[in-house]
Amino acid sequence: MSAQEIIRARAKELLESGEVATFIGWEAGRFTNQTTPLVITDAADADKLVFNEYCINTLAKYATDVRTRGKVGLVVRGCDSRAIVRLINDKVIKREDVYLIGVGCPGMKDRKTDEMLKKCTECRHNNPLVFDEMAGENAEKAVPEDRFAEVKEVEAMTAAERTRYFESVYAKCIRCYACRDVCPCCTCRECFVDQRRENWVGKQNNVAENRFYGLTRVMHIGDRCIECGECERVCPMDLPLMKLNRKVIQDMNDLFGEFESGLVISDEPSVLTTYELTDREEFM
Repeated sequence: MSAQEIIRARAKELLESGEVATFIGWEAGRFTNQTTPLVITDAADADKLVFNEYCINTLAKYATDVRTRGKVGLVVRGCDSRAIVRLINDKVIKREDVYLIGVGCPGMKDRKTDEMLKKCTECRHNNPLVFDEMAGENAEKAVPEDRFAEVKEVEAMTAAERTRYFESVYAKCIRCYACRDVCPCCTCRECFVDQRRENWVGKQNNVAENRFYGLTRVMHIGDRCIECGECERVCPMDLPLMKLNRKVIQDMNDLFGEFESGLVISDEPSVLTTYELTDREEFM
């Protein structure tokens, strides 16, 4: 059986048995190179589920919206499983809230160019790290040699060049917050940009306010970012958001040792929420 056939069969069984109340996967869109996330509660709808090279959306964050109905079944690749781990570690969901059907991911294709998505070329974990069962075999894909290549390009700029570069980036930002809304690490019940009393950030759309939003968000999710690349993928202005995310991750590697978020379920606090007197402070 193909992975798609296994997913359909198991989703139907899980819903019929009542083991899960909701199942999340993908369904075909209007065109052959298009899919969209699908949330089903009726076993009869299991045949709508698909798994192909255009299943682009990371699914994990949808689980936070429907878990109140009962246990959630979910298809997970490497990125989806890391997102689930992050949500568990952040106490947003519990491991027993989800039933995970793992599937190997060779990389997804861009609907416009039919080439592998940028976020998939940079992926280091295309197979799920946490799952209850697998639909098919693990997938093989070349692991990128240098995940910080784009960061090095920026660091090679002079201070003046970097200033101009990021001013041009944030001048294009329209503050739609798509990056925040799609991110499985953005889990605050109320985002700082939506707070009225504190007024952390103004509502003006200009370079200064846009930059403040962008940099604050990067630092907020810095030690939790699973590098799924969804923020950059959904940005309507094509902002290079992963450059900033990986800059923070690279700094954490230098300060605290090799680091990747979302690999294991753990009660250990994330590195940016802890403090020790022995912490390095070269930035001071």
